[in-house]
Amino acid sequence: MRGSMNGLPAKSKLSSEGLFLRAAIAIGVGAALLLVLQILGKVDLPAQLIDIVFWAEILVEAGVLALVAMAGPMTVREMRHRRESAAAAMRARAEIQALFTMTDMLQSAQGYADSNAVLRATGTRLLPEFGGALYIFNNSRDRLDLSTSWNWPAASPPEPTISPIQCWALKRGKTNLNLPGENALRCEHHTSELTILEIPMTARGEVYGLLKLQAGGSGCAESLLQSEPIARALADAMSLALANIALREKLRTQALRDPLTGLYNRRYMEDTLQRFANLSDRGGSSVSAIMIDLDHFKKLNDEHGHALGDAVLCEVASALVGAIRPCDVACRYGGEELVVLLPDCGLHEAVRKAEVLRARIEVLSENHGARITASFGVASIPETSQRASEILTQADAALFRAKSQGRNRVVAASARSAGEEPVAHLHAAE
Repeated sequence: MRGSMNGLPAKSKLSSEGLFLRAAIAIGVGAALLLVLQILGKVDLPAQLIDIVFWAEILVEAGVLALVAMAGPMTVREMRHRRESAAAAMRARAEIQALFTMTDMLQSAQGYADSNAVLRATGTRLLPEFGGALYIFNNSRDRLDLSTSWNWPAASPPEPTISPIQCWALKRGKTNLNLPGENALRCEHHTSELTILEIPMTARGEVYGLLKLQAGGSGCAESLLQSEPIARALADAMSLALANIALREKLRTQALRDPLTGLYNRRYMEDTLQRFANLSDRGGSSVSAIMIDLDHFKKLNDEHGHALGDAVLCEVASALVGAIRPCDVACRYGGEELVVLLPDCGLHEAVRKAEVLRARIEVLSENHGARITASFGVASIPETSQRASEILTQADAALFRAKSQGRNRVVAASARSAGEEPVAHLHAAE
């Protein structure tokens, strides 16, 4: 795959084989003629003919020797070319086998870490003289982030991020060679003195990333261009893997997230709550739940339309996510009801957090010319509840009391007493 890889070109091979065949035929004819002349030399002939046969035999022997002298080096060259062709064929077979193995391994990759490991191993094996780096688009597709790299000089590490508008390979959708020097046409992000070959990674009509190969020293540009077929094969195989991983991530997100607000859905919340409760039981820590219900949301939809209602839900979700910790989980429980789970958080801390969320939601009224508020119910394990199945019931009951007391407020569930069982309570219609 690298370079010509098949030894001599086809025309040169045919020419060499033709010359070798003609020389072999000539040597065979000369040997036969020499045998005839030697037989004639054993027969009684006139003295004049004996001299002619003698000189003819010398000329034939000289011609045969000349042909042998000419065919010998030709034979050696032909054998050398055949050995080189056989070695190139073996290398190509090994490269193809390595690419097949890479493709098979990538089909089992569960994420970017697995696919990066496969790419590093295959790239190091097939292109040991070059360094490589893989860049992948972020979720907003406004930049490419470094995903993995190998054999890169410590003095000139790969850039952590690349902007698509600064890369000729991405703008043209074609392979681009960045050469060192002030007069060379290079990408704006290319600042090192290395020679770098950049290959856009495309699958199913979409660009998923960028593969870079680097080399230094004299003749590196020619070496990179000769290795382009292998590099493109690596990029193609990796592109399909990245497309499959992106598809799995999208399906997983759709299964776990609410499509309107982007918050986790109720199913994910219930599983997470049970996991938090189990960790709380083993470690003795607290878990709190905040149940949120937007006040008079049906009236907001009726007076201003469902488009505004959807926009308000999305802004409320953003306000919640912006105010909670990375370990906290915000979910859409159903309709205009939301739930926030707070691991390692007691009841009093959860009440303070709920008050912060209440204030952030109330501020949204200024953006839409309509009053936007929410009521909050807070419960906690072990302060108000004993099990995961109880905490939401207690938070729901506290939320009902908040609405009964005038809405736009935070109410905590009552502290749990020994032997007390929670009482289920359904919301009254607004």
